[in-house]
Amino acid sequence: MASPLKLVILDRDGTLNADSDYYIKSPQEWEPLPGALEAVARLNHAGWRTVLATNQSGLGRGMFEMAALNAIHVKMNQALAQHGGRIDAVFFCPHTPDEGCTCRKPLPGLMQLIGERYGVSLKNVPMVGDSLRDIQAGAAAGCPTHLVKTGNSTGLSGQALSDTLGMVPGTRAHEDLAAFAEWWIRNERIQRGDTGPGTDTVPGGSN
Repeated sequence: MASPLKLVILDRDGTLNADSDYYIKSPQEWEPLPGALEAVARLNHAGWRTVLATNQSGLGRGMFEMAALNAIHVKMNQALAQHGGRIDAVFFCPHTPDEGCTCRKPLPGLMQLIGERYGVSLKNVPMVGDSLRDIQAGAAAGCPTHLVKTGNSTGLSGQALSDTLGMVPGTRAHEDLAAFAEWWIRNERIQRGDTGPGTDTVPGGSN
């Protein structure tokens, strides 16, 4: 009997790569956050497939074309490949806030589409992002939610962090994507009853 598919949903801008108030409009503007590529590779090598769920209203605003978005993701996967990782698929919302779609986070449409596409229940599929809207979208779709303190949440701590987490009960905070990957893989081992040393080494890195 085949093992159930292991899936992790990631936000893109501010979680995997540096964000910009002016949008990421070209491959030249796409820069990974420190440790993020290695984190994806580590998840992959531990058996998790990773997909992106990202708002890309720059398309709807006419700030860049689909060709540019595709080129950004080619660069992203080339960079990931150098670390032994990959993003399995990119699910994106191209709409502006006033278009009334159901796929723009904090609405759960993208997550629901991912669940349908992969044929999995989202109750065991974590949603990882750097903003309140990411975790709100994940929670609305039934995902376990994880906030990384990068991008929009850089420097978030104390009462401000507690207030944000309190808006989506059950959300766990992590310093960055690498910290999430470490926690998630370790937690899965504990759930399996495997308390031995980790074996999810990746090229150029180790536990």
